[in-house]
Order: sequence, then C-alpha cells, then structure tokens
Amino acid sequence: MTVLLALPFTGRWLTQNSPANRVPSHGTDLFGERYAIDFVRVNDHNRSAGMRDWRTLIATGPPTRFVGFGAPILAPVNGVVVGAHDGEDDHTARRSQLALLPYALGQAARVRQGVNAIAGNRVIIADDATESFVALVHLKFGSLRVIPGDRVVTDQQIAQCGNSGNSTQPHVHVQAMDSLDLTVAHGLPIEFRSFREQPRGADGFSDVPSGMPGDGAVIEPLGSPH
Repeated sequence: MTVLLALPFTGRWLTQNSPANRVPSHGTDLFGERYAIDFVRVNDHNRSAGMRDWRTLIATGPPTRFVGFGAPILAPVNGVVVGAHDGEDDHTARRSQLALLPYALGQAARVRQGVNAIAGNRVIIADDATESFVALVHLKFGSLRVIPGDRVVTDQQIAQCGNSGNSTQPHVHVQAMDSLDLTVAHGLPIEFRSFREQPRGADGFSDVPSGMPGDGAVIEPLGSPH
C-alpha cells in the first residue's frame, strides 16, 4: 500500500533523504523511517539560509537564520490527530563539517534516549483514506495547533517547522507507518500529489501529478506562492 499525501507546506523546499534514491531512506528501519523523507525550506536562490559568516564554516548557528524556521506546516491528509508531542527545544543548527562530526558521533546516544530525542516535537495523523499513521516531526517548540482527537483537513496548518529532535537544521520529516507507536512501527511507501520539481542539476521545473521527488530536487506545490 502506498499512502498518497499532499505536500505539508507552501513555497520552495529542498528534498533530502528521499526513498526515490535508496530504501531505507535514512539508513535504518527504526522508528518507522524506512520510506521517510526530509524537506528543507529554501529561498529563491535555493539556499536554506541567507546569511553566511564564520559560524557557517566552523561552528553552530541559531535556527532563526534559516528561512524554514517557523514556516507553516500543513496537514498532508484528512484525518484525526492521534499523537501530538511538544516541549522539546529547538537546537542550534549545524552546516559545517566541524560542527556536524561531533553531532554524528552522538547519534547512538540519541537513539538510546528514545523517541523524543529522535523525533522531537511531532504530530501524528490517522489518515482517513488508508487508516495508516502519518507523522510530521522536528516541529518548532510551542508551535503545535492541534491535540489528539482533533479532526484536520488537508492544507490546514497544524504547526511550524522547527529544529527539535535529531535535526541539524530546520526541516520537516514526513513518514507513514502501520502503527501509532514509533518504537514498533513499520514504514509504509508514500507519494505526493500535485507538485513542481526541479531535479538536482536541472535548469527548470516540471509538473508532477503524483510521485516521489528525487534526492536533491527542489520542489513546490502546484499553485504555491514563494
């Protein structure tokens, strides 16, 4: 079963860790991540942050430097909120190899800490169409607009993009699962409908009725404002 989703945002975003390129997309089947995908908000120059200085090269920086931090995150399906967790801080962001290396070395410790250390702030929706569970994670601290039991419709704002959990820069991570419990969930294949895609290295965008964007592609929903 493939779960069909709307993109959970407006504007232009960069695709990372796409299952179009490898499965498991994040290198693991843990936490239902087998077919998960990441999206990083970018500006018209396809950059995730406009400012570059010494921190970019050797250190961490505040998440507020990134154009995605605080961007509205929308429900990708019609359904009922069955899980919502807030309260995890947004980390400083990392773009330099010097800052990323020690973070990577701490990955095993974060896995041992459990779901909150990996997913951070999150919303899980039970999809009306497939009865699967769709998770949106790494959300901004204090931004959740829904609680369990709320009914949501596609394109309704549910939170903001953040940098909580296992995240090196503000982005939204999307996955579908066969269980609400991330510790035992198995990932399900997903596709997105109605978007424009500029594949890595391509000069322009093309319309995609439904599918999975490739790794490094820049995408935006059809009709989306920048």
